[in-house]
Amino acid sequence: MNSEKFKLMEHTADIKFQVHGEALNEIFENAALAFSYYISQEGEEKLSARKGKIIEVHAQDMNSLLSKFLDELIYVLDAENFAVVKAEVTLRGNNLRAELYGDDASGHHLTHVKAATYSDMYVKKINNSWEAQFVLDV
Repeated sequence: MNSEKFKLMEHTADIKFQVHGEALNEIFENAALAFSYYISQEGEEKLSARKGKIIEVHAQDMNSLLSKFLDELIYVLDAENFAVVKAEVTLRGNNLRAELYGDDASGHHLTHVKAATYSDMYVKKINNSWEAQFVLDV
């Protein structure tokens, strides 16, 4: 795990991450890395970044955008059997476009995530960098 990009935080029942980035788009890219880290059983399941897929997400604010982005990562895993490994994110206001790279989830023992929650969620600028926090309902 790269502690500069994300770190796993203490939480009583679910999974909580804090992510960091120099630019706002890196918050979303590092959230995808954190999500991949968790579903791959903390890196134990080796996933490849072989396939690509484009998603677009729109929201009213950054917290909602992060929540919808994470829900989209869960959706592509559950509905399309696509396990995200990394993302390249472009932001225009509250509009997000991401090129997702990942692997076919078949044959991998991945940890299930139900949803992203708004519990303890935030996206904020701190000095000259960005920080976000989110909880995954497992």
